[in-house]
Amino acid sequence: MNRSVSCLLPVVLIIISGLFSLLFFSCSSMTKPEEVYVTPDYTEKDILDNEIRQIEKIVQEHPVEAMWRARLSGDEETKKLYEQKLVEKLEAAYDEGNFLDSWRYYVSLEQSDSEFLKPFLSKKGIDGALLYRNFLKDVPSFNLSKEDLALLPKTIDDCVNATVTIWVDKGIKIENGIGYADRVLGSGFFIDKRGYIVTNNHVISDVVDPKYESYTRLFIKLASDQETRIPAKVIGYDQTLDLALLKAEITPPFILRLGSSSDLARGQKVSAIGTPLGLYGTVTTGIVSAVGRKLFTTGSVLQIDAAVNSGNSGGPCIDDEHRVQAIVFAGILQYQGLNFAIPVEYLKQDLPFLYAGGKRNQVWTGSFGHTQKTALTETGLEVQYVMPGESAFRAGLKKDDVITGLAGKSVKNLEDFQDILRNFSSETVLKVNFLREEKKMDAVVYLSERPEHPGYEFYKSDIIQNSFIPIFGMALTPSSTVSSRKFTISDIIKGSVADESGFSVTDPVTVTDVDFTEKNEVIYASLSTRKKKKGYLDISIRIASQTDSPYYF
Repeated sequence: MNRSVSCLLPVVLIIISGLFSLLFFSCSSMTKPEEVYVTPDYTEKDILDNEIRQIEKIVQEHPVEAMWRARLSGDEETKKLYEQKLVEKLEAAYDEGNFLDSWRYYVSLEQSDSEFLKPFLSKKGIDGALLYRNFLKDVPSFNLSKEDLALLPKTIDDCVNATVTIWVDKGIKIENGIGYADRVLGSGFFIDKRGYIVTNNHVISDVVDPKYESYTRLFIKLASDQETRIPAKVIGYDQTLDLALLKAEITPPFILRLGSSSDLARGQKVSAIGTPLGLYGTVTTGIVSAVGRKLFTTGSVLQIDAAVNSGNSGGPCIDDEHRVQAIVFAGILQYQGLNFAIPVEYLKQDLPFLYAGGKRNQVWTGSFGHTQKTALTETGLEVQYVMPGESAFRAGLKKDDVITGLAGKSVKNLEDFQDILRNFSSETVLKVNFLREEKKMDAVVYLSERPEHPGYEFYKSDIIQNSFIPIFGMALTPSSTVSSRKFTISDIIKGSVADESGFSVTDPVTVTDVDFTEKNEVIYASLSTRKKKKGYLDISIRIASQTDSPYYF
């Protein structure tokens, strides 16, 4: 299956209010919150005591969050107590061979500068490097054995035989009283001798969707034998990066080695292998047309001109040395040659979490911002909004802070920040370095699961004048003591919906209505205004924005 990227591109709609209301009727209104989260004053004993009670309630299921909140409380005794409790969790996870939990517990303690971490490491005779190696232990493609190396391809035909057809049998569908075979076809490729296969999440999404209640069976077909269906199972899947890891109980004829798409540049030759329109073992060749296309909300993808059609999804893009450089995930069928692939770097970051099993959730801090630039130099990630109650807010980050480091690594732009985040799972603590009015500062942020629709969370958690900053790119200042819906635009973010809609600073705005599509994927705002750029004529318009964005972190 090959999905069109048209559904992934940012939505920017400006339509006269009356006409828009006729076209979009499947919406649900959203009222503003009665209260907005404010930072507790832990110097007040009753507030501190209440927070300690809340920490006690969550420590068993969420020990990292408990430690983080104890740190934020400012109470040294409480902080030490819950650091010690997390060390105990680390020791238990290590002794049990739970490498994912032991790694994130270690990272959280190390990033928090815990005084109790070093004694534990000395006691066990281990270090962070060993814990990291354990975390990557047995992950497919990370430590190829001699048997794996013997399965690496030497020819393009070998590469074809390292790919498979993904077959999702959905039984029978009825249309106009007639039954038809219902199936999804996609592509995939082997990455180690144990039968692990990489494909796209959207190819197998019906298999893992808890809301899908109909029949599904997952099979693969080898390129050399399209008659035999081999049962397969989903090990892990990531909806955000559109990746999935499968396993079939078979020794593959060949496997593909993962390359490094950071070496790819415009014009470099690549070949796509897959099963377009059911034609198994198809190889198409082209070049990398562009890099850095922002079609994902946590990263960028490659644009390629190698022919891609329905059924190519999940197949590999390989270079001249037969290494996987990307995974095909989308094309625009009506525009042949305009196709897209996921950089293999994202797969390499995702594999340890996919191998751990289940749904892989990407993480965030509840912030919005853009790369800060001085002339032609990128100097950091400028925070333009923090969501009340989320991690960055509670850790003390504010609007206009400029993030320069995360987890001990330099951050020069938004892409750097997102790239670092992809290496970690939720319920992990990281140290962030930032500048506030040229003063160097740091804070510890807690990584929570990135919501499916962050813009929806922004709106329901904050007042209008604040939530419109990350959603539409306009900062509002109340202009009436009588009406809570009347504002003046105080700032416009370049390239935002507000900017593209022709709004200007000082334009008066009345927000008459705000609503969402049924699944909260798009937000609409009905506005009355007198635009400076329109000669201050009174107009009513309706603007829209998707509720997810690459600029939400």
